[in-house]
Amino acid sequence: MALLKVKFDQKKRVKLAQGLWLMNWFSVLAGIIIFGLGLFLKIELRKRSDVMNNSESHFVPNSLIGVGVLSCVFNSLAGKICYDALDPAKYAKWKPWLKPYLAVCVLFNVALFLVALCCFLLRGSLESTLAHGLKNGMKFYRDTDTPGRCFMKKTIDMLQIEFKCCGNNGFRDWFEIQWISNRYLDFSSKEVKDRIKSNVDGRYLVDGVPFSCCNPNSPRPCIQYQLTNNSAHYSYDHQTEELNLWLRGCRAALLSYYSNLMNTIGAVTLLVWLFEVTITVGLRYLHTALEGMANPEDPECESEGWLLEKSVPETWKAVLESVKKLGKGNQVEAEGEDAGQAPAAG
Repeated sequence: MALLKVKFDQKKRVKLAQGLWLMNWFSVLAGIIIFGLGLFLKIELRKRSDVMNNSESHFVPNSLIGVGVLSCVFNSLAGKICYDALDPAKYAKWKPWLKPYLAVCVLFNVALFLVALCCFLLRGSLESTLAHGLKNGMKFYRDTDTPGRCFMKKTIDMLQIEFKCCGNNGFRDWFEIQWISNRYLDFSSKEVKDRIKSNVDGRYLVDGVPFSCCNPNSPRPCIQYQLTNNSAHYSYDHQTEELNLWLRGCRAALLSYYSNLMNTIGAVTLLVWLFEVTITVGLRYLHTALEGMANPEDPECESEGWLLEKSVPETWKAVLESVKKLGKGNQVEAEGEDAGQAPAAG
């Protein structure tokens, strides 16, 4: 017994075909939007690629670009099918291809749903790649004279200013690395020598941060050196006073930015997916309604359209049997090839 059977007369078939034609062209626009969002996300990720540990995060924007292009192609083709559906002569050329095309549309809808799901799940991979990438970027902050790393200081400074953040997890991260280049250290100074000797790795560590960590909204001039030394500054207590630095770490700031962006893109992609599923269902009804016409040459005759020819359990059973037959067919072919090669080997 057919699932969700609906009766169609000529007027209903015409309205369905016209409605699907219009929806398909809206979906082409939606595909362009998804393509644009994927491109925008890829550009945004590339902007901060220097503070990201790997390129795994580009899987989602590449997928968005891919499904955006496929959406434009499939929906343009579906629009043409719907336009030709009401002309028996034109529809005849599409008739053998419509069922395989619907199967491809179902697979495309599954892929689109998975891409939307990936948008919401990207946060986990981004969190780890940002943690390692920012840590490495901060280590190279001082290497302004090293080819391939000379841009890192500007990158980190611009990042901290734009996102109003400091360090990886917070401003204290700068205390654990030497971010001042040896080029700008006076090695004849006792203070410099003592600091280097006091460190096991021979690094010049200070309780200070780069200028880009300073919060311009603070009424007090920025204190970026000797942050833990209360006696170095007038009327200052680093444990109780609110510091005039950005307190949020850059990992949290970037993660928040990209998470909001990905959630928005994921929501848009889900809406497009729902629209695509609706179109696929409509195409299935149009296909079965045209196939079920008792007299194809009489456009005014009634017909029945359905979503599935059998019930869901029966359809699932038929699909599994088809897969099993396909597997057995491949096995028989492989055995036949082996049998044919055996005498030749002898």
